[in-house]
Amino acid sequence: MNKREPLHLSVAQCVDHIVQEFGNDIRIAMPLGLGKPIPLINALYQRARKDSTLQLTIFTALSLEKPVWTNPLERRFLEPFVERVWGGVPDLDFVKDLRLGEVPPNVHIHELFFKAGAYNRNEAMQQNHICSNYTHVVRDCTINHNQIFAHMIAKAGDERERCYSASCNADTSLMTLQQFAADQARGEKRLRIGMVNSQLPFMYGDAELRACDYDVIIDEPDTQHALFSTPRLPVGDGDYLIGLHVSTLIKDGGTLQIGIGTLGDAIAYGLDLRHNKNALYTELLRDSGIAARYAPLIDEVGGTAPFVQGIYGSTEMLVDGFLQLYKSGVIKRRVYRHAGIQRLLNQGRMTPQAIPPDVLQMMLADETLHPYLTQKEFLALQRIGVFKDEVRYDQGTLVRGEHRYPASLADPANLQRIGSECLGSALKNGVLLTGGFFIGPRDFYDTLRSLPEAELRQFEMTGVEDANQLYGNEGLRALQRKDGRFCNTALKATLLGNIVSDGLEDGTVVSGVGGQYNFVAMAHALPDARLVMMLKSTRHEGGKTSSNIVFNYGHVTIPRHLRDIIVTEYGVADIRGLCDAEIIKAMLNVADSRFQDELLAEAKRHKKLPEGYEIPEAHRQNTPQRLMGMLQGYKAQGLFPPFPFGTEFTRAEMILAQAMKVLKAKSTDGHQEEMAAAMKSLPQAVPQQVMPLLERMGLESPASPPEVQMQKTVLLALRLAGVM
Repeated sequence: MNKREPLHLSVAQCVDHIVQEFGNDIRIAMPLGLGKPIPLINALYQRARKDSTLQLTIFTALSLEKPVWTNPLERRFLEPFVERVWGGVPDLDFVKDLRLGEVPPNVHIHELFFKAGAYNRNEAMQQNHICSNYTHVVRDCTINHNQIFAHMIAKAGDERERCYSASCNADTSLMTLQQFAADQARGEKRLRIGMVNSQLPFMYGDAELRACDYDVIIDEPDTQHALFSTPRLPVGDGDYLIGLHVSTLIKDGGTLQIGIGTLGDAIAYGLDLRHNKNALYTELLRDSGIAARYAPLIDEVGGTAPFVQGIYGSTEMLVDGFLQLYKSGVIKRRVYRHAGIQRLLNQGRMTPQAIPPDVLQMMLADETLHPYLTQKEFLALQRIGVFKDEVRYDQGTLVRGEHRYPASLADPANLQRIGSECLGSALKNGVLLTGGFFIGPRDFYDTLRSLPEAELRQFEMTGVEDANQLYGNEGLRALQRKDGRFCNTALKATLLGNIVSDGLEDGTVVSGVGGQYNFVAMAHALPDARLVMMLKSTRHEGGKTSSNIVFNYGHVTIPRHLRDIIVTEYGVADIRGLCDAEIIKAMLNVADSRFQDELLAEAKRHKKLPEGYEIPEAHRQNTPQRLMGMLQGYKAQGLFPPFPFGTEFTRAEMILAQAMKVLKAKSTDGHQEEMAAAMKSLPQAVPQQVMPLLERMGLESPASPPEVQMQKTVLLALRLAGVM
């Protein structure tokens, strides 16, 4: 790898350097999500806007943007919230122009993963999308002749011992930096740029980098901006029921992957209930029928008892839910970077708290340790505490003070001496979670920044080639990820078990494949792992409710031969290995009852079910009303709140947001008579109890006819929502 010191440039100087090095054909890649070097890419984009001879190609994914308003009433609600939550966060100029249709023709933007639904109707983005598996992103950017990589990084240490971290985006960054260094060694022109932001938490593990890993480092006052955050969204009844079902499928001592959003929060909440309020959790499972209905499956793959060993997080994305599970005591199983030690831990032959004196003998017997101890093997074992810190390796000899021990472990007497005099008492440097990237709410970043280094090192960040797959170090990774439960989200599923996650049957890309296939493949490759695909059973759009479980669909993300467990708010379909008829029966059981008859008839029409088959009566009450009734009593006890882990919204904003949501739904669902009646029933004088809500909207004293109308609209929304 190139050992020379990088150039330290300003943003403007870096743009000049890029143009000088690459001329009028500039191809630059950035990570997905948080890690984009926004000041740099904005300056480069503006250069291209002013110079039409400069061809700029951008490769990236998940470009983040603040909420925007479409009318004056939305502005009154959103503007103060946006300023409070995203104040100081710079916008991506090319994203703003994308929305306006003003990206110049000399700029080409290729996104490999969209924010869900963000570009459904954007022709340019739909046409320029590159469909790629997450672990293939670097390869596919290379195929498209990418030559520059730039990302936001954290820094630590003083000027003499400065070090850097890929932090929020080790995912594809580490692979790109490594490949670019190899390309440069072959004489190919590449440029590696790190832009320092002091707001970014310094993360450890493979994410730790050196100055010589870069050709250019930008560390200027205008790069130290606030981080883009993703405020928590309200968790609904359906989300909670999905999370509750999933919580029973997680095995103590196992491994967990979850994603961002309400379903991830719902799983975390369910696991917290299971661990910290187990009596109430057990009662809930009994009352809901989950315990009885799925008892064999729960006994086989999961559990309902509190976590004694705890869970290890092995995930593409470090999300807020994992930190909540860490705080609640669920995430507590540590893994170690040594297959021999990890095997002994998995088998219960040792614990992290006590290293047995015959540990070397056990590994020799398991053939996970060579009879001749190399320096590399010694250092790996010493790093995790097997050998004492004061022991050193010197030319085939272990040295402790004045004592020397041959590195040959074949001599029983020598092995006995090493075991009694050189071994540590407990393991160290264990890892609670391995992730590839992160993004989250503001307090999520605050937590990461505030954790002491020793504690934060338990959350290692690494590349997707490690986090998302087994290849390269299959033995160790398989041991670490024992009893893996990889929880992913789908848009639709077919009765035969196909999963639709990234797009529609007309070719519209909703989001992207991302790393979903990686975890699906890993769930099938590991003998004790299971894939848990989460699916909301219905979708409500444009005043119409439709089923997300369909007989067939013209687009597939995960083919049905990779089917496993599918969970909706109505239950669990364990369809791994089943024949077609049994798959369809299981899927019908977790479909919304409003659509079951239609789906059943379609299956029979295509001869996939016997003509006389009927859906069991126990699964005929899959309705939203039953779900609401199931949780209502527990909500009265303070359980299942809209924001289980806190929110950026004020109480007034939560009430207003819900009221406006009700108004919008009724406006599109044909409730015109109800709305007209509600409008007529509005009081002449504004009730005092809603005045704070109007004050939040700046409508307590309307000064113009448009403001009077907006005030009436807000009052109507509050009336429809039952607030007044």
